[in-house]
Amino acid sequence: MYKFEALKEKDKIVSWIKEFFEINGKGCNAIIGISGGKDSSVVAALCKEALCKERVIGVLLPNGIQEDIDMANLLIKHLDIRSINVNIKDTYLTLLNSIENATSKTDFELSQQTIINLSPRLRMTILYALSQSLNGRVANTCNLSEDWVGYATRYGDSAGDFAPISSYTVQEVKEIGRVLGLPDILVDKVPSDGLCGKTDEDNLGFSYEILDKYLREGTIEDLKIKKIIDHKHLINKFKLEAMPCCDNGLEVLADE
Repeated sequence: MYKFEALKEKDKIVSWIKEFFEINGKGCNAIIGISGGKDSSVVAALCKEALCKERVIGVLLPNGIQEDIDMANLLIKHLDIRSINVNIKDTYLTLLNSIENATSKTDFELSQQTIINLSPRLRMTILYALSQSLNGRVANTCNLSEDWVGYATRYGDSAGDFAPISSYTVQEVKEIGRVLGLPDILVDKVPSDGLCGKTDEDNLGFSYEILDKYLREGTIEDLKIKKIIDHKHLINKFKLEAMPCCDNGLEVLADE
């Protein structure tokens, strides 16, 4: 029977982060978008243990008034890491208005999903801008459960330079958070995209508990939900794969 060893996996991730930075950014800082949810909290805590607190920078990116911003501040205080707060509201509205003005003169119309996904894509732009100026590497904070069903914004929260928890389910991330000593209120916070006013599970149509059991044990009782999960995975699989490229068959002879 499947048994998850949170402490062992936590140590494995910490070692992996150390190795990544040794090879891909010796002396660089970890740049992490902090939402106040379990994923960004766990990633920030893992990076602190791997790199020391001086090399971890949390970035708060509210769009106007963020009701749960206190959770993000709680994490920053708990980990005692440096932080930057960039409110994206003015830029978001300016960009949205520019796009809407341009499309109003055409036959095109912005979908609601496009409008919702504009925020995470703008946030990632800011994270990379800061990373470039602060000698950083941007952390991806997606987990396996979200990735499996495509619950991430392409070139938004799905982007990053390194992904510490992308192989772990929601339930496993929670267990890792507990062995890291994070406050329960952060670990158990109901996941929400913070974009449309609904929880993740409301949007998906099933619970992460059901999804995680299906992923790790291969069992699921409700066949309708199984069909939904399988369909979401199939149509979103491209998000998890490298960008396709045209192979011209020409050999590259340069020394590596």
